[in-house]
Amino acid sequence: MVKVIRVSMQDAINQLPQLAASVWNGDRVVIMKDGVPYLDLVPHVVQDKPRRPGRLKGKLVVSDDFDATTEDIITDFEGPL
Repeated sequence: MVKVIRVSMQDAINQLPQLAASVWNGDRVVIMKDGVPYLDLVPHVVQDKPRRPGRLKGKLVVSDDFDATTEDIITDFEGPL
């Protein structure tokens, strides 16, 4: 069962090694600021493969009328201008 640990910013500074160990053991650590959740402490995850910019080049198609969006659709997304 995952235990949620809530600590103040100052306590997090003072207890960082212990909190880090808790995170690696599967617990969830939430750092609070003024009584409100502010940060989550999470373990670092190594990416298996480095990102390759442009790897989808030629695989995505944008229709010719992409920029011909009607005003009513734009208003639905952005609201009245």
